[in-house]
Amino acid sequence: MLARNAYDLIINGRRRERLDALKKELQATSTIRVLPLCFDVRDRQAVTHAINNLPSEWKQIDVLINNAGLGLGLGPIDEGNPNDWDTMIDTNIKGLLSVSHAVMPGMIARKSGHIVNIGSIAGKEVYAGGNIYCMTKHAVDALTKAMRIDLLPHGIRVTGIHPGMVDTEFNVVRFKGDTAKAAARSAGLRVLDPVDVAETILFALTRPAHVCINELTVMPTAQASTTYYHKE
Repeated sequence: MLARNAYDLIINGRRRERLDALKKELQATSTIRVLPLCFDVRDRQAVTHAINNLPSEWKQIDVLINNAGLGLGLGPIDEGNPNDWDTMIDTNIKGLLSVSHAVMPGMIARKSGHIVNIGSIAGKEVYAGGNIYCMTKHAVDALTKAMRIDLLPHGIRVTGIHPGMVDTEFNVVRFKGDTAKAAARSAGLRVLDPVDVAETILFALTRPAHVCINELTVMPTAQASTTYYHKE
């Protein structure tokens, strides 16, 4: 979506083959430049090294989209796996903080920039079995509001996008590869497509400079909340 709108892109992920495939796809359909960076946002040293050692032509980051996040497990907190808790906290909260902390100084120096944090409806409500995941997304909501306040004197816009159910790998990851369980979560529901979220992000990014979309909650028509949805 951003490539179609002439944004040069730094893309990050843990799977090099997916980054390379995405770069190839983007450059086949547009004239933008693409720089893949392969690191895990949980590794603060890797984050800092990657951002601090960007080639000179890539150092000016105008937009940061914090999209890395996951849920693991869906059960009572007393039956939870502490290793899963660490992974969610280290990715969803600390990863967002590490990347933002590495990118913000350049935005502050230029007195411009836009940070978009991808939260979740789980950051607005708590549902049974969601415990730690909901906690991390509530933290993302709070951090987004805090960034908006702290970066206000520097002219930096901060936006929180909070989607409901989206057709991604989220549930496959949550159920650790159990595709049957993952499919059951959204069976009979017309959930959001990733492009729906991408269009929402683009809308926030393309407002006039004096306009900041502080937050948007984006839901499938068939979903009213984390626990109320209509299945066909």
